[in-house]
Amino acid sequence: MDSVFSADGTTIVYERQGSGPAVVLVGGAFMTRDASGDLAALLAEHFTVITYDRRGRGHSGDAPVYEVQREIEDLDALIAGPGGGEAMVFGMSSGAVLALEATARGSAVSRLALYEPPFVTDASRPPLPADYVEHLTELVGREAFGDAVAYFLTTAVGMPDEVVAGMRQAPFWAGMEAVARTLPYDGRIMGDTMSGRPLPLERWTSVTVPVFVGSGDAGAPHMLTGARELAAAGPNFTLRVFPGEEHAIDAKVLAPALTGFFAEGNPA
Repeated sequence: MDSVFSADGTTIVYERQGSGPAVVLVGGAFMTRDASGDLAALLAEHFTVITYDRRGRGHSGDAPVYEVQREIEDLDALIAGPGGGEAMVFGMSSGAVLALEATARGSAVSRLALYEPPFVTDASRPPLPADYVEHLTELVGREAFGDAVAYFLTTAVGMPDEVVAGMRQAPFWAGMEAVARTLPYDGRIMGDTMSGRPLPLERWTSVTVPVFVGSGDAGAPHMLTGARELAAAGPNFTLRVFPGEEHAIDAKVLAPALTGFFAEGNPA
């Protein structure tokens, strides 16, 4: 375990394993650096893999006021430090949207891989309420962390109320509550891309590096629809559909595809 300082002085904790070109893994909601352990171990056979706790999670610090740009600066600090000045990046779920936004804003990303950014661009499921982030922020502000987790799971993920009620008794619930204060952060990153409207593809026209857009075909239909829509953003975007996979894709299935994609930019 090691750390870097972000531009605002926040400590960002990371782990590094393997050798070769750098790959940074960006987790989605609830994910700490440990959540990517299986994927990181497989990629580390070919690359220097950097996993980290996004701000407000795990051992990383935070700041009183959140801005998406601060998380981009966190990623920049990792790329500049352990990444060696330039890195390939993989983002999962809302972490995929963070990685995409960072690349669009000029982060030193040479190749970008994304898996199931949770866009809602059609009527296959309800869009997020207009006050979604505001309500999450209110719950977190009064430390109703369990209610914040439940609201995220029912409203953003779309899980039935009774399923979430049962989850509250599970041992892993406490771990979810521990990072619940960062759920509004993911909401801010997603912006209006879960509104049921077409993606604002012009937002990412500055992304000119090769982009891998992955999705399973056995999960929520809106995930694949959103991935297909994003993959149409330009000739540098390529869609890869994984048969039988859902949002929690098997690392043994994902790793070979990412290895091939990242290796294309780093021929032996």
